[in-house]
Amino acid sequence: MCYYDNYQYACRDWKWGNFRMHCQKEYRTGETCGMKMIFQTVPLNEKCTQCEKIEKKKRRRQKALDDIARWERDGGKLQASIEKARDDVRALEAEITAMIAEKDRRYATIGNTRRAA
Repeated sequence: MCYYDNYQYACRDWKWGNFRMHCQKEYRTGETCGMKMIFQTVPLNEKCTQCEKIEKKKRRRQKALDDIARWERDGGKLQASIEKARDDVRALEAEITAMIAEKDRRYATIGNTRRAA
């Protein structure tokens, strides 16, 4: 149970930081016991990379939806472009849903390990 910094993002995600202190189990110099405990939590104002990727995909999806609406208002002459944009929106929605589900699964796993300990 060696101690590490814990960085907490604004989006509730976190990551392990630098090593801070040995525990009583480890007596060898330069070695850690393998179990990580929080020495201190450092709040960060930015979002994690996963959230930034999700937001980027949401912006791309919104731009495609805006393009579709604009092309349909202009008379729907660009049918191939509209269909391609709709396919892109469906693909982006699937990717966003998968990324959010992965993030939620990670939080559920952490919550289960905390309850079991």
